[in-house]
Amino acid sequence: MKKLLATAAVLLVAALLYLALWPVPIDPVAWQAPADRGLTDPYLPNRLLQAATGTDLGPHEGPEDATLGPDNAVYATTLDGVILRISGESVEEFARVGGRPLGIEADADGSLVVANAFIGLQRVAIDGTVTTLFGGKNDPVFANNLAIAPNGVIYFTEASRKFGALAFGDTMEATLYDVMEHGGHGRVIEYDPATGQSRTLLGGLAYANGIAISETGDFLLIVEMNEYRIIKYWLEGPNKGSTEVVIDNLPGFGDNLKTGLNGRFWLGFAAPRKAIVDRLADKPFLRKAVMRLPKMLRPAAELSSHVIAFDSDGVVLMNMQDPEARYPTLTGVLETRDYLYLTTLYGSTLPVIAKKDL
Repeated sequence: MKKLLATAAVLLVAALLYLALWPVPIDPVAWQAPADRGLTDPYLPNRLLQAATGTDLGPHEGPEDATLGPDNAVYATTLDGVILRISGESVEEFARVGGRPLGIEADADGSLVVANAFIGLQRVAIDGTVTTLFGGKNDPVFANNLAIAPNGVIYFTEASRKFGALAFGDTMEATLYDVMEHGGHGRVIEYDPATGQSRTLLGGLAYANGIAISETGDFLLIVEMNEYRIIKYWLEGPNKGSTEVVIDNLPGFGDNLKTGLNGRFWLGFAAPRKAIVDRLADKPFLRKAVMRLPKMLRPAAELSSHVIAFDSDGVVLMNMQDPEARYPTLTGVLETRDYLYLTTLYGSTLPVIAKKDL
């Protein structure tokens, strides 16, 4: 019995030393998470997303973002590095960009610009030819989402400069490390295709996720995911170069932003907030210990279906949910005249809602 107890004691000490001392990539920063109000007004639960039906994408999964092309077809990014062209029930491969394409927007010349998490910023010409604008396989950038100004300048988010998606082999794995560290490793980059010049427009962000631009190009909206907020960056006017918080204390992890119609901006919540993440906000030592646990014991995103639309002042105009989460992990919304296309990290369908059914 004494030998058994001694062995157990040794194993316990070894386990405690492992949890306390084993090296992990994160250096957690203490912060104060705002009190989670949950799904209260203006985020009250509803079933509006149950009107969605799915367009079958065949062997392709994870339509993380979508845009409307000049031919009125929908172009979507997928997990296997393919850009799909979707027109009605027709789904076909348009281009292979490789890596993990996330954000996508149509440019004025009819080409597509892609934020590729494993590569950087890419352009896909009308004939499907792919070129790299920023980053590359030898100098990858965790490009996440993008917006194109009326003058052609491209603004895109680099989610994390420290935890690269390619280095960790997966966007979600890299994201978890950045969430648990809560450092200011995200930034917004301005890239001018006319000159090939780039500059960091805004840095020090706690995971830079979605980005959208106003119709007139006078401001950007940026999702600072780990702070549960949306900030506005003024590009023009008397407040040029300044930032302000438009929406704070969001009920989930905000993902893509998309400029919609009639002054609307759309945001998807990849997952609801997680109590343990908030409770550990001011406990960096424990956050480090958590990341020493096996993957199955670390915090994981909960499945949910939730998107919102809001105006330039942050007033929520639409709040759409599905408590059954038939199409979970929604990243955002592409709004056209007749439809709302719901983009998602997983699954082999692109959910869509006809506006007439709402």
